[in-house]
Amino acid sequence: MSPSTPLARLHAARAESDRLFRLVKPDAIYHRPIPERHRIIFYLGHLEAFDWNLLYPRLAGLKSFDAALDRLFAFGIDPVGGGLPSDRPADWPPLAVVERYARRARAELDSGLAAGADHVLMNVAIEHRMMHVETLAYMLHQAPMDAKRPKVQTAVPETAPPACGMVDIPAGRVTLGIPRAAGNFGWDNEFQAHSVEVASFAIDRYKVTNGDFLEFVRAGGYRDRGLWTEADWAWIQRHGVERPVFWRKQGDAWVYRGMFEEIPLPPHWPVYVSHAEAQAYAAWAGKRLPTEAEWHRAAYGAPDGEERAFPWGRQAPRSEHGYFGLKRWDPSPVNAFPRSASAFGVQGMLANGWEWTSSLFEPFPGFEPFPFYPGYSAAFFDGLHYVMKGGSPRTASSMLRRSFRNWFQAHYQYAYAGFRCASRGRDTALSRRTGPQS
Repeated sequence: MSPSTPLARLHAARAESDRLFRLVKPDAIYHRPIPERHRIIFYLGHLEAFDWNLLYPRLAGLKSFDAALDRLFAFGIDPVGGGLPSDRPADWPPLAVVERYARRARAELDSGLAAGADHVLMNVAIEHRMMHVETLAYMLHQAPMDAKRPKVQTAVPETAPPACGMVDIPAGRVTLGIPRAAGNFGWDNEFQAHSVEVASFAIDRYKVTNGDFLEFVRAGGYRDRGLWTEADWAWIQRHGVERPVFWRKQGDAWVYRGMFEEIPLPPHWPVYVSHAEAQAYAAWAGKRLPTEAEWHRAAYGAPDGEERAFPWGRQAPRSEHGYFGLKRWDPSPVNAFPRSASAFGVQGMLANGWEWTSSLFEPFPGFEPFPFYPGYSAAFFDGLHYVMKGGSPRTASSMLRRSFRNWFQAHYQYAYAGFRCASRGRDTALSRRTGPQS
């Protein structure tokens, strides 16, 4: 089987999710590391149930063999979309039952897929699984260290402290989305391609770091009502939010919750926070979050009007551009990969953490929901979700395409999501700070 065939790519994606589940010790499979999400056992069944429910009705000779589990594992939870789940471990099937369901679903699908399958559906199955590989990674990030089997990860490069500063981006036109054309795969929210005029602006050269955000914390940012919207202030008051969820206070010092160990807070790594926290920091700094179109222009635009496939050019991601393709669990210093710079000199816009924008997640002109998955995007065009762009250390390489859009609600702290600030061009004299510092 050629490694480039859809079935081979599905097998490779399954191998990635299998490796992730093997990190979980057996007595932790029913844990719920993030209160807003399902227990880990759900995802073990969900990945196979999603593929099964999507593909088996469209493959000759296949029929449901366990309709109850097909339904139980069909859908996840929109984080912070309502009350917290209240199920108990005993409400879920035994691990052996879930594993048997998964094995049979895979075997029957593989027999039906041997003759080939629809290109779009196969890509949906593969990328859906890889999205959950990232979701599961940040879920396990919040699990107790003794619930996981530790792994050695790639070391981060040694770097000098990132120099503060913003980059002026001239006005220009950007193309958001992708055209409907044969061979173009994208999720329904990536269509249709359209142009947007972007006025000149300035943007941070680097992502905001833990060190930068620590200044905000020490300055009382979480206690300053004037920095938060009404809804965001109510959220931090209700839940007692006073720090990023990846941080913990240990005596007078801050420690960082890595995937497999706690370490002294790395000042040059990007801070991972919710949209609400990012927006409050930007207000404190006298700046704002960039729009989706501005972020796109800073990342993919060029002074000559070209739009690049990747910030650094047309070349596919390589090791000098960052840690791509699940090569690392934790982030790296924001200035670790200078060759990742865009044409305008903005660095690290892919692979080191998603980046929040100020843009609500909304349909592009010409949006059409997937007929086989009508709620994938449309259910979240509700004025509550914000677009994220870029990618994290645990984002699959296929989803680093220019048109890909991620989204979450404003109060979700757990994703591998950071940000950088923007302002009107040459307006930094009004800022309390001039950009990321250490």
